[in-house]
Amino acid sequence: MTEGNFVDYIKIYASSGKGGRGSAHLHREKYIAKGGPDGGDGGRGGHVILKGDKNLWTLFHLKFKRHFRAEHGGDGGSSRSTGSDGADIIVPVPLGTIIRDADTDKVLFEITEDQEEIILLEGGKGGKGNWHFKSSTNQTPRYAQPGIDGQEGWYRIELKILADVGLVGFPNAGKSTLLSVITAAKPKIADYAFTTLKPNLGIVEYRNHQSFVVADIPGIIEGASEGKGLGHYFLRHIERNSILLFMIPADTMDIKKDYEILLNELRQHNPELLDKNRLLAVTKCDLLDEELQQEMKNEVPEGVDVVFISSVAQIGLTELKDKLWKMLN
Repeated sequence: MTEGNFVDYIKIYASSGKGGRGSAHLHREKYIAKGGPDGGDGGRGGHVILKGDKNLWTLFHLKFKRHFRAEHGGDGGSSRSTGSDGADIIVPVPLGTIIRDADTDKVLFEITEDQEEIILLEGGKGGKGNWHFKSSTNQTPRYAQPGIDGQEGWYRIELKILADVGLVGFPNAGKSTLLSVITAAKPKIADYAFTTLKPNLGIVEYRNHQSFVVADIPGIIEGASEGKGLGHYFLRHIERNSILLFMIPADTMDIKKDYEILLNELRQHNPELLDKNRLLAVTKCDLLDEELQQEMKNEVPEGVDVVFISSVAQIGLTELKDKLWKMLN
């Protein structure tokens, strides 16, 4: 998935269909002089429905179509015939999608299951035909109900990607390189900060045809939760990951300090993120000899499992996948 095709935020306009008018028809037939009212009801207006689709990973399909209008209901006819219901319009969205009211910013719905359907806007009800209003004192009603108007409004659709493992680290920590080595993903890799501008997803093939999904999140810097850098915009994606894999390069000055900075940014964004399972990977360990690696093991933070890896030299990757798989299961 290229960066240009990854869309995780979209604003749409939706309107449901108006209900059809009821009929005020009076029955006319040969040899029946006064057949009485027989106007049918109007049909229901179409709904606007959001539907979860596990085959979608982004909102890119909505990028160039942002207006969704359901069909109006048909008018009632003679002989008590009901008008046709307006066609619903179904908008497919990836799992992990949140729908907000664009005006109030209130979360309305959340879609997390495949084929799950949620009615965003209900179509208007059809009006009743005049035969509903006949009585002993009003035997020839010449009126019927109009259809009820549909609903409309602007909505924000946000995607929080669903992944088993989320990579958390500073820019140039080696996240994209790891993703390119253990999965078939082809993220952009370069020796400057903020190479990754959008989240990247990859599927790790494990033993016995088993697999799990890894998400590479753009690098986080100190102050990201306050809007600095790029990471603040994508921190919400980490909320849906089962495991957080913290990645700190071996050439850093202080592993504990960097780890605490990353933890604090997650805490500032959402304290619940600290309840997730965590694993620390010290990357670029091909720069270390055995003596330096042993010294660094004494400097790692307490309370978190640590693995030393090098994506380029293919060191420690099997151990890393084994640890992640064990934590996931």
